[in-house]
Amino acid sequence: MNKILPFLTVITLIVVIILVFITNSNPKRMIVVQDNNHTKEALEIELNNYKDSQCGMTIETTKHSAQVVSPEGKTWFFDDTGCLALWYSNIKFKDDAIVWVFSNDTNKYINGKKAWYSKTDQTPMAHGFGAYKNEKMGMISFNEMIIKVNNNETLRNPIIKKQLGK
Repeated sequence: MNKILPFLTVITLIVVIILVFITNSNPKRMIVVQDNNHTKEALEIELNNYKDSQCGMTIETTKHSAQVVSPEGKTWFFDDTGCLALWYSNIKFKDDAIVWVFSNDTNKYINGKKAWYSKTDQTPMAHGFGAYKNEKMGMISFNEMIIKVNNNETLRNPIIKKQLGK
């Protein structure tokens, strides 16, 4: 037993050192909210480094993504306009919020409150609301999109999906 004790002590010490290194390693930190956006413009998103403020999913593409900027310059990020709509319904600064959505017809961020929304796009969280700068038949306004998402009238609802032929 006296010969095994030093060996066990060394093994225990090695395990403790390894655990200290693992817990102190610098994991990649995901950005959910960013401060100091005083220009209130849409920010450049580094893909796979930002997280949706509503659902927590990693933003893997700018297509269908959105951003909301508060009057103080805080920016929240979303991978799907449906997630934006769910989150937006619970904020107190709606009237003063700047909403940016990635437009599928211009491939850049546009004013989300002035955008038009299709109801049948294939979006990351399957809500189905793709943003467009130019209105086409069957598209809805920002306010209508917010209402539909909050009433569960999205492609995530099998009844709505069937009604829309998807």
